[in-house]
Amino acid sequence: MGESGLAKLIELNAFHVGGDAAMAIGLAGTLFFAVPSGEARGRVALYLLITMAPFVVVAPLIGPFLDRFRRGRRWAIGSTMAMRAFFCWVMAGGVATGELWLYPLVFGCLIASKAHNVTRAAAVPRLLPDNVALVTANSRISLAGSIGAGIAAAGAAGMAYFGPGWALRFAFVIFTAGTILAILLPSRVDSSEGEEDVRIGDIGASLRGVPTRIALALRANAAFRALSGFLLMFMAFLLREVPFTGYSTSLQVGIVVGAAGAGNLVGTALGALARARRPEVVIQVLIASAAILAAVAALFYGLVTVAALAFAAGFAQQAGKLSLDALIQHEVREDVRTSVFARSETLLQLAWVIGGGIGIVLPLIPQLGLGLCAAGMAAGFVVVLRARTRAGGTRPAPVPTGAVDGGTH
Repeated sequence: MGESGLAKLIELNAFHVGGDAAMAIGLAGTLFFAVPSGEARGRVALYLLITMAPFVVVAPLIGPFLDRFRRGRRWAIGSTMAMRAFFCWVMAGGVATGELWLYPLVFGCLIASKAHNVTRAAAVPRLLPDNVALVTANSRISLAGSIGAGIAAAGAAGMAYFGPGWALRFAFVIFTAGTILAILLPSRVDSSEGEEDVRIGDIGASLRGVPTRIALALRANAAFRALSGFLLMFMAFLLREVPFTGYSTSLQVGIVVGAAGAGNLVGTALGALARARRPEVVIQVLIASAAILAAVAALFYGLVTVAALAFAAGFAQQAGKLSLDALIQHEVREDVRTSVFARSETLLQLAWVIGGGIGIVLPLIPQLGLGLCAAGMAAGFVVVLRARTRAGGTRPAPVPTGAVDGGTH
């Protein structure tokens, strides 16, 4: 891995996710919890409107825009880190008073973070060693990101003791280091030899080598991302205004967010160890399980059931993405695989924003929100199952063990 440059990309992702975690801690106290209870929803709604809503328009343009920089991916990745470093340094000076001009800067950080994810997904195949499967590489990258987020979050929390500005300055240091690491990536990251464009509209038909199974997996993964975004926003509002008795609001939010993070981490670890031969079946099981747990949380609303749903959402999001990676690796031609990864990442990020937007505007009624989650995931399961049935009577070829083997190579 070291000779191919994959180890450097894994290390870079730890700085990428860690910097985002430090930035979130620096902003959370001022933009959310420091706001009086009666103003909390309106303040965070304004945050969503100014930062995330424009991303709905911008996200579909990220992939095509980055295609123009195929021969400069290292600089494109480095630019996303440098932009966030600069914005964090500027925000550190005004975060204590919650200035309105912070919101456009947060929006810029959001765009840079998503652009980094898309560009990194396009770069991974260029750094893949011959004896390491693509899904294994992605699981290791995700695992490094989770570890980086944990370490950076702990450091940022300690820095935040002296004021939220210090957590943002800590994020500045992380992103600055990440900028240097991005520029030092191997030159093969910039290679575009053998690649060609593929549009999102091409994904779903057997057009240009992209089969229908990929579209089905994308739909399921979009449902997982929408569920994750919805739960984060909806439960943050709900627990802020209608908390469970006997626990502090911060503790309750921490439990739910921690459960989602634990699910994500477990999904990453199992994805790296599993030898799943039928990724599309794994995806269907995940979406059905999420629907069942959402229904249970709606019927028996409590901190334990909500935390269990958050864990399932995090697990499904990560395990489903690894299964999607396995399908793309096995069934998409090499000359279009990089572009498919970039477009699929953009689509999944967009789904998260849409889910978060629904969580913002929905009335704060636990049974309504969680029931909507259950209905949405059940509908997604039916759509995926029926589409797969209509896709044909031919039995799909199993993915070779090597395509998803996460063991040591």
